[in-house]
Amino acid sequence: MTVPPSPMRHRQPSDDDMTRVELTWIEKRIEHWIRFGRVAVDEIVDRRRRIVRFRPGAIFAFVRWAANDYGTVSSRIDIVRGVAPSEPFTTLPFVRPGGDILLKIEGWPKVAQVLAAIDAAEAAGVDPCDAAPDHWRHVANRITAGQAPRPYTMERHRAWLKRREIEG
Repeated sequence: MTVPPSPMRHRQPSDDDMTRVELTWIEKRIEHWIRFGRVAVDEIVDRRRRIVRFRPGAIFAFVRWAANDYGTVSSRIDIVRGVAPSEPFTTLPFVRPGGDILLKIEGWPKVAQVLAAIDAAEAAGVDPCDAAPDHWRHVANRITAGQAPRPYTMERHRAWLKRREIEG
């Protein structure tokens, strides 16, 4: 099975200042999807690919999974904050130009822990893209250290909103 070349590979930087994420879905082979985030623009490239765009400052979770005839080859999740043109960023496959990476986890057992942390934030009544960026860094650090992350609660969320208000 041949995958056509990326439609993003030769694109020039955008004049809309948005972060572009290329999503591919080839059932049971390559599955890239957005777990959460506020998509500003959704462009269908073909029946297997689309490009979604996020505004600067938007936080989103990008999941990548791939398999072959013998099972899962890789599974990853990245929680990323889209950046403005003047901000520094880290490059990431399928993300242009890149972003502020808040969480980067590989391996299905750890990815499943991140997905559970996202579900827990939603269960607490918080949209994960509105959660404090520091929470996603905390989740990454705890999982990497083999510890369970602290849950994101409405109380923590209110504290984050107040801190953001004070910081301006």
